Amino acid sequence: MTEPADDALSLEMVTAALRLDSADTAIYASVLTKSLSEALPPEYVTVERERSMSDRMRGRPGEVSRVEVHLGDQVMTLAVKNGRPVAEICREVRGVVLSRQVVPIQQWASALASALMDHAESNAQAAAALRRLVIGS
Repeated sequence: MTEPADDALSLEMVTAALRLDSADTAIYASVLTKSLSEALPPEYVTVERERSMSDRMRGRPGEVSRVEVHLGDQVMTLAVKNGRPVAEICREVRGVVLSRQVVPIQQWASALASALMDHAESNAQAAAALRRLVIGS
């Protein structure tokens, strides 16, 4: 096998970054939603936050409760509901959801990594976002 170029990102690297520290799935989901919301451009990601009364009074943005990643007709959703992660992979055309599949978080992370790699091949902005997600700069 040949070694990938230093600047190239492999599917394994992306998947590993998405699975980092997944021992506690609720904490993992919370950290991952925050990482995705910070790394991906606004047109690819939609973030929903829950704000407590304390958050509102102190002007804090609240905790990230749901992240939706839009890559073409694929919509990948990760939410934290009642302290548990819920991962979905959807197919959407012109705002209409054609299929919705709830999957284990590991399968979701692999599917997201693969979709991001495919999208990054044809889009420089997506490639830069993917580097930020993996490298963390």
